[in-house]
Formats: sequence, C-alpha cells, structure tokens
Amino acid sequence: MKRRKFIALLGGTAVTWPLAARAQQPVMPVVGFLSGQSADRYAHLAAAFRQGLKDSGYVEGQNVAVEYRWAEEQRDRIPAFMADLARRDVAAIAAAGGVPTAAAFMLATTTIPIVFLTGDDPVKLGLVDSLNRPGGNITGVNVMTNELAAKRLEVLHELVPAAATIATLVNPDNPSSVGQLRDMRHAAARAGVQLAVLTARSEADFEAAFSNLVEQRIRALIISADPFFNSRREQLVALAARHAIPAIYEWREFAAAGGLMSYGTSLTDGYRQVGIYSGKILKGTKPADLPVVQSTRVELVINLKTARALGLPIGPAVDHPALPPSAARSGRCARRRNRPRLGRG
Repeated sequence: MKRRKFIALLGGTAVTWPLAARAQQPVMPVVGFLSGQSADRYAHLAAAFRQGLKDSGYVEGQNVAVEYRWAEEQRDRIPAFMADLARRDVAAIAAAGGVPTAAAFMLATTTIPIVFLTGDDPVKLGLVDSLNRPGGNITGVNVMTNELAAKRLEVLHELVPAAATIATLVNPDNPSSVGQLRDMRHAAARAGVQLAVLTARSEADFEAAFSNLVEQRIRALIISADPFFNSRREQLVALAARHAIPAIYEWREFAAAGGLMSYGTSLTDGYRQVGIYSGKILKGTKPADLPVVQSTRVELVINLKTARALGLPIGPAVDHPALPPSAARSGRCARRRNRPRLGRG
C-alpha cells in the first residue's frame, strides 16, 4: 500500500511539474502584420519589417510572434482582418501594402497600437492629428510616393524633352490617384506638355492601356504610385519594353526589373521603420509619443541598359559626380540620392 502511494505521488509530480513550469514562463508578445497585397510578391518587404523588429531587439519565433494577414489585393477583406487581429488582442498591428484607411483602423480598435505605412499625407487621410503629435493609438511612416508625382513628370520630361505629350497610368480605384493627377497636371502645364490619362484597375486593362498609348503616338509614360501596380511591376516593365516606351516608376524595384527609371524613396526602408516602431511599442512606448516618420532620402535610379536600348542619351542625371564611377560602365543601374526639401505639388 505504501509503495503504491509513493508511485502515485511520483506520477502526480511528473504530471503537474511541467504545467507549473510552463505557467511561470513569460508570454511571448504577438504583433499583427496586415498587408493588402500577397505574401509572395511582398516577401522581401515582410523581411524588411522583421529586420526592423530585430534592430529593436525582437526576433520572430524567439521573443516575439507575428500573425500575418494578406488581403491578396482584395480591399474588402481588410476590415475583417483588422477586426480579427483586434479580437486576438495583439500587442500591436503593423499595417502596410495599401492598407491604411482611417475608417478601417477606427472601426477595429481605438486601444491597440497601430503602425501604418502610407504614401500620402497621413494628416490629410485622417490617420493622425499631426506629424509630431499623432495622438491616439496610431503612428507610422510616410514614404511620400504621392507627393513626388509632379517631380516624376519633370524628371521624365528632362530625359525625353521631345515628347509633346506624356501619359500617366492610374488606378481609378485608388483614392490617392486624384491628388497625383492634380499635381501632375500642374507640372505638365509648367513644362508646356500635355498630360494624357490612361486607366487600369486590373491586369486585363494593361494591354488596352498600352495599345491606346501607341495609337495616340505618345512616347513617354508615368506609372503612378499604386500598390497594385507595384505588385505587377514585371508585367508593366515588359509592356513598356515591348512598345519601346520610356517610362518612370515610383520604386527602384521597377528599374531593377528592367524599367527605364524610378524616382522615389525606399520602400524597403519604410517597412524596416515600421518594424522598428513596432519594437519600440513592444518595449512600452506609446504611439502618441512616436512622431510620424517622413522619408527624406529620394533616389533617382536609371537602368542604363534599358536607356541604351531606347536610344536615350545618358545625360548629367546619370553622370552625376555622386554616382560611383563603375555605375555607368556596368550597363545596369545608376543611382543618385539626394535629400530635397519636399513640398506639396
């Protein structure tokens, strides 16, 4: 009898001890990562986000967990994803890839910290009260893609001065296209050129848009800033090459994929900063105390091989002394960085 009790006691200890040990372990914080895009096309940007977390002392799977939600370019799924992450009571939500809308945020939660990435003025969008004092539970990063729309037209016109008309491809489903078009029209008037507007809301519209471009004999194109276009950069670059159309894009990834040139900030840096801010929030900093980050480093990237294939001269923009001497000889991409004082329009 005594022996049986002893064995039972050991058995009880063996069962209950691991449970007690687990109860004493700290709970790993969970960060929600919400993107309007797809995991395969935005994998490198999700990696940049994780690098930002790491820079703040958090490594996924070790001391932080990340819950990913990918809307696969279906915007109507975003509110449900936001609500789901809020119900899970995550420590913070990182929202990027075409996600940030004030309505989606405010309907989901007013308490869980949110770190956004946007290409437009977050004050105008109603995301924050001001850049320095965001207020509430929301802060983030503005990569300023929309505010550079006019400058892209100016850069393209400088490289293709003979183009009397410059076309722009816009997504009519993107509300920010209205502001971009306004700024480009002002820039076109200053440059003395006409601006033709082409639209595409799906891949099926790309062929028709480029056919229209050729029919109108327009020899220069601006691909407007849009998450959907960014996710289809290979198709757009291929169409521009097929029709021999000089085109300018928002991100360096387009030029790396064979596009003529890009002018904009670094999307990778933006995602990394979202990760850094998420890490600071995990350490206890309130979103209201984190000023909105505005990207100030702007890159002009020119694919020299594509420029030569189009018969375009390589002018001062490429032979800038700030470029490495090997860039022009490489036949690939030349890059110039600056820190301009950016204004609206």
